[in-house]
Amino acid sequence: MMIEGAHHFSLAVADIEKARAFYSDLLGLPELERPDFGLPGIWYQAGPVQLHLIQTPPGVDVGSQAASLTPLAQHIAFAIGDYAAVHSRLEEAGFEMLASGADVGQIFVRDPDGNTIEFIEPGGRLGRR
Repeated sequence: MMIEGAHHFSLAVADIEKARAFYSDLLGLPELERPDFGLPGIWYQAGPVQLHLIQTPPGVDVGSQAASLTPLAQHIAFAIGDYAAVHSRLEEAGFEMLASGADVGQIFVRDPDGNTIEFIEPGGRLGRR
C-alpha cells in the first residue's frame, strides 16, 4: 500500500487566538513546535495524527464551509473516550451541537471559524474500530 497512515489535517482559521481557546483550552490538545512560515499558525498532536491550524490573511478565501451545522459538511473527527463528558463540556461552553446519543457516539460542532468538527466514541455503534 502506498499510504501508511494519516499524518496531519489542516484547517484555515481567521483568528489564531480564538482557535487556541477552542483547541487548546476547551479540547486540551497539546501544542507542538511549529516552524515560522511567515503566517501565524498552531500545530497540535491529536493521538497519532497532527492538526495544523493556519491563520489566513484578510481577504484570502481558501474554501467554503457549510452554511449550517450538518454532518454532511467536510469535517475532521476526533476519537473520544467519554461521550457524556465531551457533550457536557461543549454544552457548558455554549456550542450548538448535533448529538446522536451515547449509543451511537457522535457529536458534531463548529469551531469558532465555522469548521465542522466531529467527536466520536470508538465504542459507539458507528465508531467501532
